[in-house]
Amino acid sequence: MSAHCQVTGTVPAFGHRISHSHRRTKRRFNPNIQRKRYWVPSLGRYVTLTVSARGIKTIDRRGIDAVVREIQARGERI
Repeated sequence: MSAHCQVTGTVPAFGHRISHSHRRTKRRFNPNIQRKRYWVPSLGRYVTLTVSARGIKTIDRRGIDAVVREIQARGERI
């Protein structure tokens, strides 16, 4: 499972891990990705989405039907 949110499009960010002596090494900041199953009334079936924590909150606010319509409009397969 790639670290990519299907709702918000969040992907990993990159930066530095800084030690006590202030040496810098590369690190990766992963989004909080979860696999979540939603019932979509307009499709009449369950849909499993790979979403971040912010994506889950977006679905709670806007509704699953609106979010699924937007994902399908982008051409992403659900």
